[in-house]
Amino acid sequence: MSDSTVLLPRPVALVTGVGRRRGIGAAIALALAEEGWDVATTWWSGYDDRMPWGRDPATADDVGAAVRHAGGRHLAIEADLAETATAEAVFDRVEATLGPVTGLVVAHCESVDSATLTATVETFDRHYAVNVRATWLLIAELGRRFPAAGRTGLRGRIVTLTSDHVVGNLPYGATKAAADRVTLAAAYDLAHLGITANVVNPGPTDTGWMDDEVRAHAAAKTPLPRAARAEDAANLIRFLCSEEGGWITGQLLLSNGGFKGSIP
Repeated sequence: MSDSTVLLPRPVALVTGVGRRRGIGAAIALALAEEGWDVATTWWSGYDDRMPWGRDPATADDVGAAVRHAGGRHLAIEADLAETATAEAVFDRVEATLGPVTGLVVAHCESVDSATLTATVETFDRHYAVNVRATWLLIAELGRRFPAAGRTGLRGRIVTLTSDHVVGNLPYGATKAAADRVTLAAAYDLAHLGITANVVNPGPTDTGWMDDEVRAHAAAKTPLPRAARAEDAANLIRFLCSEEGGWITGQLLLSNGGFKGSIP
């Protein structure tokens, strides 16, 4: 390297929903670090406490170690995205520690089984707050703070994760569909800043919740055939957040291996 070489700072990405080492969010954080990003991650232990898998308290340390091994800096923040003030507070902390955020991957969710006749107003409202309203607030915060006005060479990237699963999980499926619209609108509303916005549907992914029966069912419905792994969606998101992925925007992309059917 010559004395005249200028090392540009790594861009900063915020990845939400990184609460488990086997989760898609953790795989995304590592993939982005390998792609050249510094990475901030959020999780909410209150959600994990309500789910069958429980907390994975080593996640923040292990993900941070993996990001640093890939050459990036890391910041982990516990954040309840059901609260309207959380998006602003998270961005404040990331900016103060790592610098301005130019990449956002929304991988968190509220997903508690209930159907048309069993869902309650309370659970539906919480699904809406976490899956839709928080997605909008995070995207809007990125847009307001994005430092690209009048500048070139900055990667502005938004990717959100979605699902078409509604059987026995109505509030989750309905609010994920609404969040898709929020993201696709951003592809147009934030285009003047040079920000791309896309949605990725990873399909049923084996992140520790599948038993042998569900795993076999998913594999039988997939041409390859196997169940999706966390790194499958992470690889697509890595590309969307790369320089080479900068022409793709306003898309809902399937990263499900051709999966056809539903998970019982």
